Amino acid sequence: MKGVILAGGLGTRLYPLTHATNKHLLPVFDKPMVYYPIKTLTSAGIKDILVVVGGPHAGDFIRVLQNGKEFGINHLEYAYQTSGDGGIADALKLAADFADQSPVTVILGDNCTDADISEEVKNFKEGAVIFLKEVEDPERFGIAELDPNDKQKVIGIEEKPQKPKSNLAVTGVYIYDGKVFDFINEIKPSARGQLEITDVNNIYIKEGNLRMANLNGFWSDAGTFDSLYRTSVYWARKNLGKKEKELTTFE
Repeated sequence: MKGVILAGGLGTRLYPLTHATNKHLLPVFDKPMVYYPIKTLTSAGIKDILVVVGGPHAGDFIRVLQNGKEFGINHLEYAYQTSGDGGIADALKLAADFADQSPVTVILGDNCTDADISEEVKNFKEGAVIFLKEVEDPERFGIAELDPNDKQKVIGIEEKPQKPKSNLAVTGVYIYDGKVFDFINEIKPSARGQLEITDVNNIYIKEGNLRMANLNGFWSDAGTFDSLYRTSVYWARKNLGKKEKELTTFE
């Protein structure tokens, strides 16, 4: 199993912070944001990783991550996404040569979680696995609709719905077989002008080859000021052991 971290984009929702560097290198408590998805992959036994970067600060990743050895990575590659806002699937297609028909675990570079995905990675055989998490603001995410008669079966995914059919968000963690790159080539840009990963996932659903898994533990993106703050507070509390004196500024 290989790993892909999608860390391109311009991070415009975090201006003016991202005038200075890539969003995924901003601090989340005491580490650059991208350290957290790296840890998710390496903790699942994934040691070959591609980081898809983009924007004017792409070179900053090399200074921060270097060759990846300090993270336990055996082989680290970079790919450059020329379009600043082409969508998740547009970024993922750059990993086709890296994957070389093998399965890939994909995580968005602003997804910070302490969930253990190692069992799903270890047991993966074919198709796709999406990781779901209950959220309070489903309008912000791709939302999974479950079969009323089988709560473990996803029958559709809707991107940022105005009237969500559930509160189960498709987190930015996925496992795909080699077919994912063929499916990306089949889809068309959405009304937003992006190649949506939701469209790719819906193809897997139509083929009857998509499974869901619950993402147990903390999970948040860190792509807005609110979520960046919330994520930093969580990791501060976790790393400092909730010591009242040390957490005074977070109360």
